[in-house]
Amino acid sequence: MPIELPREPDFAKAGGLVPAIAQDADNGQVLMMAWMNPEAFAETLATGRAVYFSRSRGKLWRKGEESGHVQTVVEIFVDCDADCVLLKVRQEGAACHEGFRTCFFRQITPSETKIIGERLVDPADAYGKNR
Repeated sequence: MPIELPREPDFAKAGGLVPAIAQDADNGQVLMMAWMNPEAFAETLATGRAVYFSRSRGKLWRKGEESGHVQTVVEIFVDCDADCVLLKVRQEGAACHEGFRTCFFRQITPSETKIIGERLVDPADAYGKNR
């Protein structure tokens, strides 16, 4: 049986948005998860810079447009169901809006939650009055 090769995610499956995972292209660290709509995916593919859809703002979010912490896309993958995107990126600065390299800086164990990452930048400095 031939394998289907979709050119883009199936945005219709989840009401127009698909999860997009950003992973460090060099070391494999998962940096963040965000959402993409068809316009964000198309712009990412065309420009080589990560673009997401901000649900809270209701508009495209060009990663780094406020902070300067851009993601240069190295590779793009779509999962087997064509409803999730994996971006392998080169991250400049912090990926997390809280100033950490990765959004996954909180480790939860049966007995505690702790911060396991180092804050690279003060969010107030990175985003100023825009946040």
